[in-house]
Amino acid sequence: AAARARSLLETVVDPEIPVLTLADLGVLRSVEVDLDGSVQVVITPTYSGCPAMEVIRADILACLHGGGFPRVDVRTELRPAWSTDDLSVAGREKLQRHGIAPPAAVADQEAAAAVGIPLGVRCPHCGSVVTRETSRSGSTACTALRVCQECAEPFAHVRPV
Repeated sequence: AAARARSLLETVVDPEIPVLTLADLGVLRSVEVDLDGSVQVVITPTYSGCPAMEVIRADILACLHGGGFPRVDVRTELRPAWSTDDLSVAGREKLQRHGIAPPAAVADQEAAAAVGIPLGVRCPHCGSVVTRETSRSGSTACTALRVCQECAEPFAHVRPV
């Protein structure tokens, strides 16, 4: 039953970046089913004030109720904190395919900063690392807007956290 519940939840998309599922995003932390059939789901927001959490919670409830699980408890846990490292490989590939630059791994960012070498953000359209930030705020709180200096295409970039 737990595998079926998890399988159902792996189809629920993020309301802010709908090319990603909650599993791709790493927000879906655990799914357990008790002997009585009740489901416990643990989610972690991308940041503590994420406005999408109520929509995510409602989508999880609707998905599981529609899948035959009438008793569902969705719990939000802030620890361990979500990190862009929680994005799955598939999620990073989906972002790239949809014109959104995925974040570099936090460890890579920290290593580059330690030696004073900034990592470039790769353009999801042409692959160039010659890009510049045009706005620190994108369509979601997790993204910034950038433009490629090679192909001149604008794109969103998920900032590493």
